[in-house]
Amino acid sequence: MKVVRPALLVSAMILAGCASSGSSSPSSASESHWYNPLSYHWSALNPMNWFGGSLTVTEQGVAGLSSTTAMSEAAIGKALNSDYSLRQGMRTQNGQVVDFWQALDDGKVKLVINGQSSVERIEVLDTAAKSADGSKIGDLFSDKFSKAFDNCKLVTGLDARDVECRAPGSQHISYIYSGEGHGPEGLMPADDTLKSWKISKIVWQR
Repeated sequence: MKVVRPALLVSAMILAGCASSGSSSPSSASESHWYNPLSYHWSALNPMNWFGGSLTVTEQGVAGLSSTTAMSEAAIGKALNSDYSLRQGMRTQNGQVVDFWQALDDGKVKLVINGQSSVERIEVLDTAAKSADGSKIGDLFSDKFSKAFDNCKLVTGLDARDVECRAPGSQHISYIYSGEGHGPEGLMPADDTLKSWKISKIVWQR
């Protein structure tokens, strides 16, 4: 143990040095441009946050995020247990500029969080995430639905031509399905076509 303890102390000092050096980098290195300027918040570099569990989407929200969560870095970070780095951005929607947050893990976007003063919509892109009924990204349309009628609608905006379907028995959870063979623009693909489409996002909506 006399040998192990100093080694552990040295390792901890190295990790702490890496984290502090990352936070002291110039502001130009912590900003990027993705449609509009984005801000990066690297709270997830803390080694204590490297072992978060997988996300679960429920009627109440995603992980600790819910309709009562403020659209701020502090509130979102706390709700996610600081397991992710947060990146803020802006985009146009229906002719208006709206703010959003992205939660990233290892540089990959896992969540897109939308809302005004509080969280209104969460798009889950994490392939390890599951909804309350066990559905996950990659599941087939035919696993849940036999037809689009009364269950689904065409998506507009960034995901135009995809299909959004309300999770059976849910008031707040829906699935975005993507696939080949869209057909004419503005028309729902045939049910036979949708059978092979897969979930590309899980959505929670207030």
